[in-house]
Amino acid sequence: MSGNWMEAASLDAIPEDDVIGVVVAGRDIALYGVGGEVFATDNVCTHGNARLCDGFLEGHEIECPLHQGKFDVRTGAALCAPLTEAVKIYPIRIEADKVYVDLG
Repeated sequence: MSGNWMEAASLDAIPEDDVIGVVVAGRDIALYGVGGEVFATDNVCTHGNARLCDGFLEGHEIECPLHQGKFDVRTGAALCAPLTEAVKIYPIRIEADKVYVDLG
C-alpha cells in the first residue's frame, strides 16, 4: 500500500450507524459505520474541544456533543452554525477485515 496507511481497527469493532474513537499513530481518529461503509475524520471538533465519537451520528452527519454543530463524515464539511471550519477526513481501506486509514 502506498501512502501512510496505518491499521486503525478491526472491521467488526465499528458498529453500524455509530461512531467509535481510536488512536492511530498518536492521532485521535473517529471511525463511522454508515450504510455498510466506513468513514474516518479527526475526532476533535474544529469549533470546541469535544470528541466527535461522543456525539450523535444520524446518517452521514455527526453532531458535536458540545454545541450541536454537524459535520458530513464523507466530506468533513461543516453543515451548520456554530461550525465554520471543516473537520479533516482520512481515506479508508479495508483489507482482510482490518480498517486502515491514510494519515498522509
